[in-house]
Amino acid sequence: MKFTDVALAEPFQRALKKLKYETASPIQAEAIPVILDGKDLIGCAQTGTGKTAAFALPMLHRLLESAPPREQPTERVRGKRTSNKFQGPPRPIRALILAPTRELAAQISESLKKYGGATSLKHTVVFGGVSQVPQVRDLRWGIDTLVATPGRLLDLMTQGHINLSQLEILCFDEADQMLDMGFLPALKKIVAACPHDRQTVMFSATMPPEIRDLAEKWLTNPVSLQVAPVAAPAERISQSVHYVDKRRKADLLSRYLQDTPRSRTLVFVRTKHDCDKLVRILEKDGLRAAAIHSNKSQSVRSRTLAQFKSNRPPVLVATDIAARGLDVNDVSHVVNFDLPETPETYVHRIGRTARAGAEGVAVSFCAGGERRLLKQIERLTRISIPIEPAIDGFETSDPITHDEPRRGGSRGRGPRGNGGPRTSGGPRKFGSKPGGKKPSRFGSKSNSDNQGGDDRPSDKKPAAAGPFGNKNKPKRIAGKPATGFGQKQKRRRPANTER
Repeated sequence: MKFTDVALAEPFQRALKKLKYETASPIQAEAIPVILDGKDLIGCAQTGTGKTAAFALPMLHRLLESAPPREQPTERVRGKRTSNKFQGPPRPIRALILAPTRELAAQISESLKKYGGATSLKHTVVFGGVSQVPQVRDLRWGIDTLVATPGRLLDLMTQGHINLSQLEILCFDEADQMLDMGFLPALKKIVAACPHDRQTVMFSATMPPEIRDLAEKWLTNPVSLQVAPVAAPAERISQSVHYVDKRRKADLLSRYLQDTPRSRTLVFVRTKHDCDKLVRILEKDGLRAAAIHSNKSQSVRSRTLAQFKSNRPPVLVATDIAARGLDVNDVSHVVNFDLPETPETYVHRIGRTARAGAEGVAVSFCAGGERRLLKQIERLTRISIPIEPAIDGFETSDPITHDEPRRGGSRGRGPRGNGGPRTSGGPRKFGSKPGGKKPSRFGSKSNSDNQGGDDRPSDKKPAAAGPFGNKNKPKRIAGKPATGFGQKQKRRRPANTER
């Protein structure tokens, strides 16, 4: 479908022509007419397929058609500086777009500026990590569309700076990721503050049952669109997996980046600690790289992203949360240095490449302890990811095949540790051989394999044993049992158990 065939207002047609947008993507061709008709919609499409334009263009068109007349600015007094503020109360917020991360919110805001810059519609974006003073100033001037992350939006609502009572359109972008990040309580409060007769649009790259349950509660007779199989990666992405000992991952990545022709490369790790450590290792090997994660200020993250877009440096190491919403052209390679804890995150990760019709490469490094994660990814995507031959010097000490049953999935024989062979007499640590340990520059600390989430602190100390924290044996109190609680002490989970 051509954009010229879509019933969009003339300012938007001119903007599309300027941007050289001619043919609508599948999600755009199906979603734009539905939103223009004022119907609720739930759409499932992969990242990089044009979801932002699919909801932004019809939303702006509807707002422009129903826009109230703007007040004229106050007259200037000769010789005096007066405010450009418009007379009367500020216009109410009529459209709200929710995004999980600052980067995605900023990207949506830039798209709104491109599409509606030639109209009288105004918008602003609010997110955490920066001062709220300029954000509040924009809100007081009056806006039509607000782009926000749930946390900062709820803060401003609590302070009385935002009123959603006259909202006409509510849009959730990357709804599945907002749930993964724990925003559900905030989303419930935000939805409760919106009118019931609003139009609601929900987009997601994956469609887990939780999203469908929310759609039933928050949407009214929604049109369901699915332009690609759920969780199916883009066909233009070449996927592969390297089996490697955990302690050799950094060396393998350095070798891979040096030997592989590529442009921009995005490397995903599990923790912020690993993110910074890996950058230092790559720079020591003569590779230019930068890190982006939630511990860095918004100004640093924005500057790092701008430098990555200009290919200085060509390698960006990131956690999942910080990389959400990154829309960078010509990302040729995505490297899963650590496999994600949830298979849906894998789909989001590799969606950073092969955007807008381009081709891309997704490479995953799989250590022995990550086999179950790889199996979950293959089960969700319904593909068997090809195994790359071992690179000289990086042969894994525990060869794996796709036909091997997942350990722990059935009762019976064999050790349940790190996958050591039955004849070894027990589990064997990765990166070690009978003759001694392999040299390692990465992953030597126990917290480097933290699987609690991408942006959780990785230097958390293990909980001390015993009910009183710093002693293994509780203090005996006169007339009381040794437990100190007057009842039998419950069995505790070992402090070093990964959850």
